[in-house]
Amino acid sequence: MSNYTIRPLRNEDYPAVASLLNLILSEPITAKQLQDEENSIPPGQLHYNDDGQLMGWDRPKWVAENEQREVIGYAIAWRAPWTEPGHLNLTLVVHPDERGRGAGRALSNEVRLWAQKVKASRLVCFMKDNDETSLEFAQRRGYQQERHIFESVLNLSAFTNEELFQSIRAAEQSGIRFITLADEPGEENERKLHELYRVTHLDIPGFNEDFPWFEEWRKWNIDIPGVRPEYIHIAKDGESYVGVVTLQQNEQTQAMYHQYTGVLPEYRRQRLGLALKMLAIRTARTSNVTYLRTHNDSMNVPMLRINRDLLGFKAAPGNFKMVCKLL
Repeated sequence: MSNYTIRPLRNEDYPAVASLLNLILSEPITAKQLQDEENSIPPGQLHYNDDGQLMGWDRPKWVAENEQREVIGYAIAWRAPWTEPGHLNLTLVVHPDERGRGAGRALSNEVRLWAQKVKASRLVCFMKDNDETSLEFAQRRGYQQERHIFESVLNLSAFTNEELFQSIRAAEQSGIRFITLADEPGEENERKLHELYRVTHLDIPGFNEDFPWFEEWRKWNIDIPGVRPEYIHIAKDGESYVGVVTLQQNEQTQAMYHQYTGVLPEYRRQRLGLALKMLAIRTARTSNVTYLRTHNDSMNVPMLRINRDLLGFKAAPGNFKMVCKLL
């Protein structure tokens, strides 16, 4: 057992925190990205609904510091205004060399004390499905698996299924027109896109939160690093937006992530989702990207079939959604 100091995060901790997060994230993040994200969020403002459930937003952060004053652990408990009532999301990571010595337990206890203070009903975290040690750590503290999120990677240099590009032409022959947000900029069209996101989010397995209002949605979907208007492909029927795929490029790896794919219910089963995916592949190739990465819920069978059976995405370690009931 080692001695650790648990304290609130300070600005100078961001480089160490980024290094810790990069041990568990699929794509690397920088200290600047972390700090920019924090600077874009106003101070926390929690309250309770008529049923006494936790509402509002906040994101307290702690670090574990060893005797040499090195940051070797990090935890954040957060909720957004649209997070399900009562719920708190949690991320906790400890450097591998320091695990099993008490830092993780101390950070976990700090988060739980704060969660109880604000009367949260559930703590929710996502953990790598192949990290047995961390899963056992969570299970000992009352977390149970609720969902499985698969991760998949497509090596673009190995992609040879060129005939799938015919899905784009087939959609166009049926009257669908493909544009990017760069072709139709401006708030009016962004609001149309926001509505498309809102409607299609409702069918995502496991999605049970409120949907962000326009300004917040824009902040976390259009204004985030790596997303450009030309990376947002939109399917139009007349003047209506009926499908979308959005790519996000990582500044360090230059790889791309399928940030979102959605098609209106009445336009599904017409291979429109496949056509949008193929547009994304074409954009990635043009940008000299080496691989694409995506996530799918285990219950999202149609999207898994497109990604793995048709496009050739290969399985990578995914995540379990782990939930701990507090009340």
